[in-house]
Amino acid sequence: MKKVADQIPAYTYGTPVVETSPVSLDELQALKVSVGFTDEDERYLRLAGEVLDGQTKQIVAHWRSGIIASIPNLARHSRTPEGEPNPEYLTKSNLRFEQWILDTCLRPYDRDWLNYQQEIALRHTSVKKNQSDGVASTPHVPFRDVVAFTAVLIDTIKPYLASKGHSDDDVAGMHLAWTRSLQMQIALWTKPYMDLAKTSNEW
Repeated sequence: MKKVADQIPAYTYGTPVVETSPVSLDELQALKVSVGFTDEDERYLRLAGEVLDGQTKQIVAHWRSGIIASIPNLARHSRTPEGEPNPEYLTKSNLRFEQWILDTCLRPYDRDWLNYQQEIALRHTSVKKNQSDGVASTPHVPFRDVVAFTAVLIDTIKPYLASKGHSDDDVAGMHLAWTRSLQMQIALWTKPYMDLAKTSNEW
């Protein structure tokens, strides 16, 4: 499996410290059917992984520095409670963000992948936010912002998918597969937030 760095802080994919997702593999399969995710999408995601490998740093800089940094209600989630920049936190989390791109494209969507979707979601909620890097920041990322920013992740990836001379059809296929994967991931991230809704409003 390709990694963006030899050491990625708090990247625990496939390790025993990641709890088992309450979502079953049968439910994941049903979710694939609901979103229209097919074997062709898997093939196109593998191609996308090859295309995006080597571009992940540029992509995350685009998202973080070029977009999120200019939107105060998003930027605050990687800053101190006083709103000051936290470059060490950004450096660590950016590496995980980069690796997420490759994991989305190149990992099999199996039990380990499903478990890590749960972990990613929890790290945006009050259950685990800030714990991985031992920082002080906002207590959670509101779910509405997670969902809304997905549109940006879908829209802005296309030029990077088209950057290595693939045909228009291949670029469209990669982009559709990326879109379907992100829609599945958002659906999976919904569950921890819904579970928390019984005791905490993190919408």
